[in-house]
Amino acid sequence: MYKVVAFFAIFCLSIYGFFEVYAQQPQLATLQETVQILIDEQLSNIVTASITLQTTSNLEILIPSEVEQLLLKNDRIVAVILTNKEQCVLGVQNEACILINVSRDDSERGILEIQEAAKEIGGSVINDINSVFDTNAEFHSVFVHPSDAANVALETSGVVAGKGTISAVYTMPLEDTDSMYAKISSMLIAKEIRDSGGFYEIAKALSSEPTATMTFSILPRENSFFYQIQLSIDYPNSPVNKEIISPLEFLKIDTLTRSNYFANGFYPLNSVLEVVILSSESTNVNQVNTNIIPTQIIGGEKIPKDLSIDGWFFEPESGNKIDGKYLFGQKFSVNKNELIFTLGTAETTSFDESLVILLIIVIVAGAAAAYFLKGYKK
Repeated sequence: MYKVVAFFAIFCLSIYGFFEVYAQQPQLATLQETVQILIDEQLSNIVTASITLQTTSNLEILIPSEVEQLLLKNDRIVAVILTNKEQCVLGVQNEACILINVSRDDSERGILEIQEAAKEIGGSVINDINSVFDTNAEFHSVFVHPSDAANVALETSGVVAGKGTISAVYTMPLEDTDSMYAKISSMLIAKEIRDSGGFYEIAKALSSEPTATMTFSILPRENSFFYQIQLSIDYPNSPVNKEIISPLEFLKIDTLTRSNYFANGFYPLNSVLEVVILSSESTNVNQVNTNIIPTQIIGGEKIPKDLSIDGWFFEPESGNKIDGKYLFGQKFSVNKNELIFTLGTAETTSFDESLVILLIIVIVAGAAAAYFLKGYKK
């Protein structure tokens, strides 16, 4: 997640001079809206569509400053997560969860000491967290996350659910996603953002889907916070055409439109569509129905050369993992057919950037980048 933020910062600095010749220079707002389509053939055989709003501003996500200060006082708190995701941790069934994730202290010896410390830290803030979310979650258990497979595959830090992450788990009655998303967003997302449409409107419409879940995350940083609300839909055993990828199929829409929150300036990096494919066999991008954005390498990152162009860039563009991001350029919407791209066999088809081409997401902040189970970029 943080890698995405750094990517945006490096990119904006690197292109500042280039865009001086244009009347409108690119700007970077604190709010980021992201759609991610994760096609996973390696770990779960599930397609997951996620719509995320994330920001570092408590004027856009309305967390009381006194609660922020309370979380900053304990530097072992690395994340606070509210979710109705099924079985948020092992042993929890048919309940919603608040997870207070803490870092491990090397001085703690044995599982009992680790659990007691996490429970004490969680207990010191849970009343205030319940107040923020208008919940009444009660202590359930302390859980040490055992698996790191997803974080390795997706190259994330695991702050939310990586191996060794310690969660003080609080539970409450399960709530339908549509009502939970409506309640949390109305309380915590600024009205101007809710009234501006865009990706938020897509998430709101999809929240009534049977497999929809929501997650709200607060991640303390050194002297600030990263906030994220995410709506996800799983398509288990989905019969995906492995050659033709149509991202908007999983959002049940024909046109993807940006938020009007960005209408008063040029914010090309604040709305991103990303497609991540974890393939069981090596593949590569073959052809796309829109532009391939020319790129350059800066600081080890593949960076678009021109943000005024709408289109796709990929990193990587071949192998068992394909990661493509679509940027809108100066456009505010893109239709279903424009976003279609095809994959080929890596051994027989080479990637040709001269093709008129393709593709997709974030995080971020991470674009903030998968999130409840995906974790966050360092």
